[in-house]
Amino acid sequence: MKRLAYSLALLVLTSACSSLLPQAHTESTSFQSFEEARSAVAALVPMKSGRKTMEKNGFDPASHANTKLLTHSDVVRLLVPTALLKREDLDPGIVVCLESRDACYGMEIVASKIAKTRTGNFFADFSNFKRHTETTGWRFNALILFVNDLVVYRSWGGQPLVNEIEVNSNPLGPFQDVGPSLLASH
Repeated sequence: MKRLAYSLALLVLTSACSSLLPQAHTESTSFQSFEEARSAVAALVPMKSGRKTMEKNGFDPASHANTKLLTHSDVVRLLVPTALLKREDLDPGIVVCLESRDACYGMEIVASKIAKTRTGNFFADFSNFKRHTETTGWRFNALILFVNDLVVYRSWGGQPLVNEIEVNSNPLGPFQDVGPSLLASH
């Protein structure tokens, strides 16, 4: 009977301990979903929309983290045709931007919402025998080119659904990394 009570207490303790495993969240945007960010960029009409429209859609470089402002030189390095790609193969908005020299600038936008959660047995995780990490969320990127404040080109991409499971198994548990650390200290 004592053994059963001990086993039951251990079972309750280990099931409650999974909430003690670490969790991490990365949020680099005010957008709630990949689709919301995509819609904001897709709503920009090249040769018609202005920078104010972009800011109204949620991409204000002054307040949106992870927005890289691109100079004309940056745009040239990023988009200048290679030997395989001819000028006539480029989007007309890119050509207009390149020809506008200093009036041409761009924005490279990166947005994401990622959650990393460790799941599984608390004691196996804590003692470094086995760790399960689940990564979920989405990642979005966009390139918007301007001549003065007129949008001349826009494109978007990314990962609408991130779902990764990482399993690390260490047969020696907490002693797995002892050997390399001992060798490094001598």
